[in-house]
Amino acid sequence: MKIHEYQAKELLRAHGVPVPRGYPAFSVREAEEAAQKLGGGAAGPPGLRPAVAVVKAQIHAGGRGKGGGVKLARSLAEVTTLAGQILGMQLKTHQTGPEGQKVRRLLVEEGADIVKEYYVAALTDRATQKVALMASSEGGMDIEEVAHATPEKILKVFVDPLLGLSDAQALGLAAGIGVPLSSQAQCVDVLKKLYACYMDSDASLAEINPLILEGNGGIKALDAKFNFDANALYRHPDIVAWRDLDEEDPAEVAASKFDLSYISLDGNIGCLVNGAGLAMATMDTIKLFGGEPANFLDVGGGATAEKVTEAFKIMLGNKSVKGILVNIFGGIMKCDTIAEGVIQACKAVNLSVPLVVRMKGTNEDLGKKMLKESGLPIISADTMADAAMQIVAAVR
Repeated sequence: MKIHEYQAKELLRAHGVPVPRGYPAFSVREAEEAAQKLGGGAAGPPGLRPAVAVVKAQIHAGGRGKGGGVKLARSLAEVTTLAGQILGMQLKTHQTGPEGQKVRRLLVEEGADIVKEYYVAALTDRATQKVALMASSEGGMDIEEVAHATPEKILKVFVDPLLGLSDAQALGLAAGIGVPLSSQAQCVDVLKKLYACYMDSDASLAEINPLILEGNGGIKALDAKFNFDANALYRHPDIVAWRDLDEEDPAEVAASKFDLSYISLDGNIGCLVNGAGLAMATMDTIKLFGGEPANFLDVGGGATAEKVTEAFKIMLGNKSVKGILVNIFGGIMKCDTIAEGVIQACKAVNLSVPLVVRMKGTNEDLGKKMLKESGLPIISADTMADAAMQIVAAVR
């Protein structure tokens, strides 16, 4: 799960990390009110101080500045104009794809006196089973290029979760990325609070880009991005409340309501499989025989006929799907249960695309018998290779 920048900054602020003053806005009027608060409000001087407000599109994607989603306003009238331009725009960045993402909310924030931009992030490093804290002297919009072209400019320390981030580790990062000596103590404090925030929220990524050095020597988080471990969200109802369904694939949202693991892809062969590893192998096999999977869909070990029916509906909601491959290994999940679900699903959705079913394991013979006697035009397969070849041929 991801959250918006203004929500990430609220989380950082709660952990003592300095962030600019700012207010979310869902309309031009709310953007004006936010700017007035930043500029002194109704009781303050008319208009705004020069360069007092930054109008920032809030979408779950990076590269907003390059895409035209971050603008500087030097007056209240300019805030109004920019808010009107950005709200509702289809913002295209290198992370949204060519279709872009519609902007439905803004962050109106005070300007900053930026002397230097840095990059810092905490993330799970599964190779070492520790938390990696990364930092770079080259913060800002081109951090991906820095990682690709000059990886030596990205420093890392690995934090033992039983010990936490030490002062020495944090100081090594601060000095290593060139934070001035007079500001290193505050940078150490920010890094330790970022680590604490990461751990307390069960995040899988906590990124500040850029972390800035201000003219007065202060250290501040100018932008923030958080991803969270979905398996731990039951512990954080306050974070779950920040979920923005408008930023997620509608099919993936629908699948989550039935505990289905679903991810949309670009192909035309729908896949319904039990088990993540088997699902990955099934997609690989489809590609091996010249096809393209339209989705990853793991129904899990406890799928019911109802869940299988919903899975079919979700797959067929993608107009690109020209055929479906069901690949089931009956361990905990029994083949006859899947067969019942497939039959119900075919009737419920009035299936009009080719369907290949391959089942192995518990109650395999019973499941195959049910499919054969259903009277439905279901293509049976015995092996993964056979199943993949048949669905690729049927789609073609």
